[in-house]
Amino acid sequence: MNTTGAAVREPSLLLEPAVHARGTVTLPGSKSISNRALLLAALAEGETELEGLLDSDDTRVMRDALRTLGLDLRQDNPGRVSLAGAAEWPRKQAELFLGNAGTAFRPLTAALAVMGGDYHLSGVPRMHERPIGDLVQALRGLGCEIAYAGQEGYPPLRIGLGPLDAQRPVRVRGSVSSQFLTALLMAAPIAARRSGHDVVIELDGPLISKPYILITLNLMERFGVRVGREGWERFVIPADARYRAPGHYRIEGDASSASYFLGLGAIAGGPVRIEGVGGDSIQGDVAFAEVVEAMGAQVEREAGALVVRGRAVADGERLRAFDRDFNLIPDAAMTAAVLALYADGPCRLRNIASWRVKETDRIAAMHAELARLGARVESDADSLTVHPLQAADWRAAEIRTYDDHRMAMCFSLAAFGPVPVTILDPGCVSKTYPDYFVDFRRLLAAG
Repeated sequence: MNTTGAAVREPSLLLEPAVHARGTVTLPGSKSISNRALLLAALAEGETELEGLLDSDDTRVMRDALRTLGLDLRQDNPGRVSLAGAAEWPRKQAELFLGNAGTAFRPLTAALAVMGGDYHLSGVPRMHERPIGDLVQALRGLGCEIAYAGQEGYPPLRIGLGPLDAQRPVRVRGSVSSQFLTALLMAAPIAARRSGHDVVIELDGPLISKPYILITLNLMERFGVRVGREGWERFVIPADARYRAPGHYRIEGDASSASYFLGLGAIAGGPVRIEGVGGDSIQGDVAFAEVVEAMGAQVEREAGALVVRGRAVADGERLRAFDRDFNLIPDAAMTAAVLALYADGPCRLRNIASWRVKETDRIAAMHAELARLGARVESDADSLTVHPLQAADWRAAEIRTYDDHRMAMCFSLAAFGPVPVTILDPGCVSKTYPDYFVDFRRLLAAG
């Protein structure tokens, strides 16, 4: 298959039944941190060197957008970028195509809306099906001028120049996507400077995926802005808040991607050593290590690495079943859904309603593809129950990936059943991890 991240994508990848895996993998940079750091560096006074930056489809659209907006962004190699930031960006008029990158689309919407100008933001058809109405409503509450260029509540968007008013708290729902709150938080210092007032953001209802907000707050502080927080209900950004370049910032490996190798070690014996993210990670998805431990694996946590040893399911061993709330780690939860095939009883994933508005409807997609392998699956609005497969129940299958990188990566773990598995459109992993299948198959060869 093509492993360079180029436009040509192989139609399928056959994975023969695997038995064991071991070895070391070095993770690519975190997508969540990479795109946040790019935006904050673009808004900060001074120059920032970002090291360990993820080089993938999602970060490329962010880099391209910043260049289009007139920022001085220089790239020494795919993982190292120097960026001279500015509180006001040079170009006040632009057409931006942002693919299916929520971590680019939502924060850029907020940043450009509070700056004001003449901008048109669009993406792939699936991006135009992903809701953004809660963010738009909140930004309008600040006085921003935003119009829908298509269906109400969804991209594409047109952004104009509105008179900012931060004298009243801005309210936003946190139950659809934590990216809406992240976008508001990162844009708030610009709004505070332009309006001359503290910006107060209040949550309307519950907040999902809280660890992703902690990443946002951690990075904002690294770039000079400390946000006042009253629980998870109220956030205050002072009127004198200013982003300042930290000089150099190293991006840690992607904890969501680590989940696939934690899962691999859990079912393939190991040891599998995962470098780039460890016990000191600022990413919530590192908690997936606790999931595989509960299922019977052993995980050692180092400062910048995780080492996992598990059960050889191809030799007849089973993982322990679970009934678990995955609200805090919805992306990594997809890996648990595939691990459920090897459990000693039914596994239930709860509180995963956010799967419905991701790159695809992941609850529906997971249900369909797990069933294609022969599993009995039940699903509803916010949960999924997967019944394990016995050796005689497995069916050789072609797994549809729905142009969703995480569908392709998590279903690689189905290779430890007794039948071949074919991953359709494996190149969709270029969104976050272009070389995933190279690294995955190398660990199988080592086993």
